[in-house]
Amino acid sequence: MKDLEEQLSLLQIAKRSPMKDNNTYVLDIDAAEPLGGQGDATIAVLCSGKSVQLYNKETLVLLQEYDGHPALLSGVKFAHKNCHLLFSACSDGTVKCWDTRLSGREVAQVFTGYPSNVFISFDVSSNDLVVCAATEKVEEDAFMVFWDARYDDKIKSSSKEPLGVYSESHNDDITQVRFHPTNPSRLASGSTDGLVNIFDISKDNEDDALVATCNSDSSISFLGWAGNEHNEIFCLTHDEGFYWWDLAQMDTDQPITLMKIQDMREAVNGCTIDYVVGGFYHKKVDKLFLVGGTNNGVVHLLNCAADKVMPISLLQEGHSATVRSFYWDVTDDSLLTGGEDAQLLLWKAKAKDSVPKKKETLKMASSLQQRLKIHNTKLYGNKQH
Repeated sequence: MKDLEEQLSLLQIAKRSPMKDNNTYVLDIDAAEPLGGQGDATIAVLCSGKSVQLYNKETLVLLQEYDGHPALLSGVKFAHKNCHLLFSACSDGTVKCWDTRLSGREVAQVFTGYPSNVFISFDVSSNDLVVCAATEKVEEDAFMVFWDARYDDKIKSSSKEPLGVYSESHNDDITQVRFHPTNPSRLASGSTDGLVNIFDISKDNEDDALVATCNSDSSISFLGWAGNEHNEIFCLTHDEGFYWWDLAQMDTDQPITLMKIQDMREAVNGCTIDYVVGGFYHKKVDKLFLVGGTNNGVVHLLNCAADKVMPISLLQEGHSATVRSFYWDVTDDSLLTGGEDAQLLLWKAKAKDSVPKKKETLKMASSLQQRLKIHNTKLYGNKQH
C-alpha cells in the first residue's frame, strides 16, 4: 500500500487535450485496452454538446467523433470483451452501439425503449450480453429497461426491442445502474429516492430479483462495487454524502454499514473538498479510493480506511474549473480527468512530458443538472410493458 500511495502522490500531467469547443463540458470518460495488448488504448469522452469523442490514450489525439444524438447523453461505455464496441445512452429513449472499426459515423445498433422513456443512466453486463438503461420518473413510474446486447457485425444499424423492464423498485429518477464486475446476473441501481437496490436478474420476476436494499436517505449521484470479492457497494450523493455497505453481511448478525458520512466536505482533514466526483476499487491493494476536488480545478485522491477518509494525493495546475469525470486505468495506474474547463488531462507518476499551463475557464450554464435531471416538455406516450 505504501508503494501505491507513493506512486499516487507523484502523479503529474502527462498530456493535455483541449476540446475543440471551448464551451464543452466533459461529463463521462471510459477506456478500452486493445485486444491482445497490441497498440494504444482508446478513450471515449462524453461531451455536453451531445457528442462522443474518441482519443488515443497516450497522445490524446482526437480519432473520431459520434454526434448522431438528438438529445442529451447520459453515459458512455465500452464493451468488456470487444474493445471496438462503444455504447452511449440518450434521453430520447435509445441506447446506441458504435463499432469503432467502421469508417464514418453510422450507428451499428440501436436499443429502443418505450415511448415514455427518458434514459439518464445505463450499463453493460460483464459478459456483454445485457444492456440496462434507467429512466427519470414518468407519472408514477421509473423504469429499468433490459435488452439482449449481442452484436452481429453483418447486420447494420439493426434496432432491438426491450427484453423487459423493472418498474416497482424505485419511486423516483434512477440516476445510476451498475452491473457487478464479474457476475453478469448481479446489478445495482441508485435513485433520487435514496435507495440502492441489488438485483439478481437471472430470476423470473422483479420481486424475486430484488435481493437487497440499502438506504442513503439522499439522492444518489454515483454508485460502485468494491471489496476483494466485489461484495461491497458504495455510493455518493448529490449533497456530497458517502455510504459504503458490505453485502456479505446481509444474512449475518454483523452490521452491513462500513462507513456513513453525510457531508464529505466536513469529514476529510488536511484538504479542502467542495465535491466528490466518484470512486474506484483498486483490487491489487484491496482499497477503495475516492476522487474529489475544488471548484477551481484542484483534484484530490482520497483513501477510504476502516474508520475515516484520508487525502493521499493533490493534483493541481491542471484544471481551472470543476472536474466532473474521471477514469482510473488499473493497467498502469494512470488517471484521466475532465470537467467544465473543456479539457481532458492524463496524469501519470513522474510524468516527463512538457505540457502547457492550465487555461482559464470559459464558464457557461452547467449542463450537469441537465444530464441528471432531464425534463421532457413533450407529452409522454402511454406506458408499455
